[in-house]
Order: sequence, then C-alpha cells, then structure tokens
Amino acid sequence: MMDTDLGGSITVPADVQSVLDAYAAGFDDFDAEAVAECFAYPATLWQGGRGNVFDDEEDLIENVEALLDIFEREEIVHSTFRIEDAAFGQDSGAALLSWRQERADGEAALEFTCRYLFIRDGEDGAWRIATTVTD
Repeated sequence: MMDTDLGGSITVPADVQSVLDAYAAGFDDFDAEAVAECFAYPATLWQGGRGNVFDDEEDLIENVEALLDIFEREEIVHSTFRIEDAAFGQDSGAALLSWRQERADGEAALEFTCRYLFIRDGEDGAWRIATTVTD
C-alpha cells in the first residue's frame, strides 16, 4: 500500500483506496498502462484550465508516457498522497487529494492538489476514475 494519510475521519471505500494506491504505484513504477487501467473511458483530465478527453486507454497511455518523461527529467521517483476530502455514494464519488512527488533524496519536486470523480464502471462494477481536475 502507498503512503497515505487519511486525516483521521476521512474514509473512502476500500476498492477506491486500492485504485488510488495502484494509480500512485503506476507513477512510481513508470508504468503508463497501470495508470491508464485506473480510468473509465472516455476520461476527462483538466489541468491549467484546459480539459482533454481520452476516448480509450491507448489515448491516455500516450499522454501518461509524456508525463512520465517529465518525471524522469525532474528525477521524480516517489509519489505520496493525502485524502483531504471525500464523498461517496453507491455508484459515484469524489475525492480531493494532496500530492507530493519526490526525488530520490526525499526533496519535493512537485506538490499540488487534484480532484477526482469516480464511477462504478463496466460489467464488474469496479471503481474507476472518470475525471480529474488538477489545481
């Protein structure tokens, strides 16, 4: 399990926690496919006031690979998150996460917050990320 701090009273469904852990691990492992598997499609990612819609996993993998190239240049090797706020119903939910992405020496390379919208997706009804908004 990834380093997380649930802030005491903030909880998310265990399956959502597993998605978040897999998402962070995908970045730590430089595994774009593992990151993309955490999403429902089409997926929308907002950053810098601009939204991008990814119709399928292949489209998102290309974007994540470009992001991982930035991580490599910035020497980012580890990502941790803290769940700041969350609200979940039966088939959808939202969470606000604070992220810290570190270099090998533990120095923070990036710190930011991101909002996630989750839905139950597919025949298995698994939780997946539908939308992200990076502040």
